[in-house]
Amino acid sequence: MKKRKKPEPERSALADWTGTAILLLFAISTLGQAYVIPTSSMEDTLLIGDHVWVDKVAYAPPGRLSSRLLPYQPLRRGDIIVFRPPLDTTDPYVKRIIGMPGDHIRIRNKQLFLNGKALQEPYKYHKTDYLDPYRDNFPSAPNAPLYPGAVEMLNKHVAEGEVVVPAGHYFAMGDNRDFSLDSRYWGFVARERIIGKPVVIWWSYDAPTDRLQSMIPGPEHLFDLATNFFSKTRWGRTFRLVRGYPLNVTEPRPLGRAPWACGPPKVMKMGASGVSL
Repeated sequence: MKKRKKPEPERSALADWTGTAILLLFAISTLGQAYVIPTSSMEDTLLIGDHVWVDKVAYAPPGRLSSRLLPYQPLRRGDIIVFRPPLDTTDPYVKRIIGMPGDHIRIRNKQLFLNGKALQEPYKYHKTDYLDPYRDNFPSAPNAPLYPGAVEMLNKHVAEGEVVVPAGHYFAMGDNRDFSLDSRYWGFVARERIIGKPVVIWWSYDAPTDRLQSMIPGPEHLFDLATNFFSKTRWGRTFRLVRGYPLNVTEPRPLGRAPWACGPPKVMKMGASGVSL
């Protein structure tokens, strides 16, 4: 006589919902990420307190199958990117791509030149009326301590008075040019450090930087939210799309070749007396 199999226990609805929630959270964390803008370096494109949704798929390295299914995009000049800076910090940065691999960059009296062309940048802001000798005439001898990446950039990647972006790297700057800690101060962004791009501002709240840099809101910020949510929310920025601005310039000279008729480029050397860390 055959023994009857014991009926398998039915999965509870809670277990089903838990499994679904875990899969959903995994998918969301893989495809995107929420991020809050803590500083003014991208004003007035992005403001302190803008909460943005970051698309982590757009710039991810495509696979053989996923390239047919997911909306991958190539990086372009003028794109706004979220990335891990070459600094001793775990906080991601948000800047605009100015230079692609091979591009030649210089700044003269706050005017940006890319591959020899003066750029019209409707998104940028200058909020000081004076010229800083390094910030506004770049590259040049720095007048302030620089991060190691910028020191290497000035020593190895400057030719004929221009920064030349190496292969696999990008030159990024903030739209608030006079108050932006960017590639001028810490060097290039490696391709593998780019996380994604902000696509939408899903909420914007007027709060100071120190309250936005912590992962867990402090009691002061929670009280502020409870009492001023409606008055300090920037409703006009809610669900505003974040778009790049295409920088149409001539393509850079080929990497690895001397483009000057007068001979190979002279690389600007800056010793310990020229750059302090």
